[in-house]
Amino acid sequence: MLVLAMKLRLRSPRQLARNLLRAARRDRDEVEEYLDARPAEWEALVATVPGDAADVLEELSEEAAIELLSDLEPDDAAGVLEEISPELAAEIIEELPVETAAAALDAMDPEDAADLIGELPEDAAEVVLEAMSPTEAEAVRRLLIYPPDSAGGLMTTEVAALPLGLTVGEAIERIRVLSDELDHLSYVYVVDDEDRLKGVISFRDLVFERPGSGLDEAMVKDPVSVTAFTDRRQVAELAQRYHLLAVPVTDDNGRLLGIVTSDAVIEAVQEEASEDFATSVGASAEETVYSDVLRAARSRFPWLLINLTLGLAVALVIEQQTGIISEIPVLAALMPIAAMLGGNGGTQSLAVVIRSLSSDDVPGSRILGVLGRQLRIGLLVGLAVSAATALLTLALLGTGIMEAGTAEHLRVAAVVGLAVFANLSIATTLGAAIPLILRRFGLDPALASSIFLTFATDVVGFGGFLLVATLLL
Repeated sequence: MLVLAMKLRLRSPRQLARNLLRAARRDRDEVEEYLDARPAEWEALVATVPGDAADVLEELSEEAAIELLSDLEPDDAAGVLEEISPELAAEIIEELPVETAAAALDAMDPEDAADLIGELPEDAAEVVLEAMSPTEAEAVRRLLIYPPDSAGGLMTTEVAALPLGLTVGEAIERIRVLSDELDHLSYVYVVDDEDRLKGVISFRDLVFERPGSGLDEAMVKDPVSVTAFTDRRQVAELAQRYHLLAVPVTDDNGRLLGIVTSDAVIEAVQEEASEDFATSVGASAEETVYSDVLRAARSRFPWLLINLTLGLAVALVIEQQTGIISEIPVLAALMPIAAMLGGNGGTQSLAVVIRSLSSDDVPGSRILGVLGRQLRIGLLVGLAVSAATALLTLALLGTGIMEAGTAEHLRVAAVVGLAVFANLSIATTLGAAIPLILRRFGLDPALASSIFLTFATDVVGFGGFLLVATLLL
């Protein structure tokens, strides 16, 4: 620890955090001892660079993290917890004394506290909520009624809202008073006596308007807005389409509830992408590296069972045509090539289409055009790759690395080339078609698409290869 202390002294907080992070990855025990012996440095680090302090905390043992957080003031502990992933923060909160956890959550913004409490088991969440201040707990409970992937689940209730009837000068004075309480002042929203959203004006435009002008004259009427249960994907699309820094959220009667900030939109897009990736391979969209073991296993098992069933179907297809392999054993070594290349080509097409669907770039009127384009790509790529495959196979057979009768070299190479061409062409089209079909039936386009694609490419790859071999050899 003495060596570590010599290395870390006389450093700025950010440099100290970076050095601690590097040291923790090598020997976390040494860093835990260092911070335990220097509480003032840890507190200064948290107060100055909470995000960097959170990175260091994530590298330490759970026991050390709990002890370091317990020693902080509630505001400082809240700042660190807000920078840690909600899943990991929830694990730490569960182990903290209830009073310490409640005090930290009281100091958080309600939306951040709701995200964290939403990751707790139901009974633990209720215990913490009961220990929080009634006002903060009520604000959190109001947010917890909304699904985490909805506008209500993403929004912050801290919003600059002013009543109709004010002049621009009066509005600026009101905003000056509110500025200490609000983190997001990109837009000022105008509401009527019943808090119904009537207009919006950017803070910049508000400052440059004539002080005597009425807000109703300066504002943009009927602004773009979403309801609390609007899906986060639609929120992100609106923010992107209209270049918004925040999207207002209303209830069914048009009353302003909060805003979804650009930071929340970015996080939502990232979360959506990660969930699409998980579901495309049959994992649960909610599963993370911190998920309960039994729950994660249960969510994976059905898709693996489906995979097993589809794999047995592929085995049956191969079993029906094993005679040709007995006659020409080298085919067994060459057979996986067609399936592998088809799988890769289909996955490329699958990724392109899912990405386009996630940004709503494939309207119903363009589906046939999309499929036709992917088919042409598959034919072109299939032609080039199949020619290369046939030539390389012929070269391998010619060198004796693979054994086959000399007279059969050309025919075996032709079989491999034709099988690769057929599988790549079909797989590229199927990679585009599968997510489009899933969407047509109201399912998530990313829902285990790769499992169905793998089944199709294996059937066409192995079965088609053996069929071509039977016809030509």
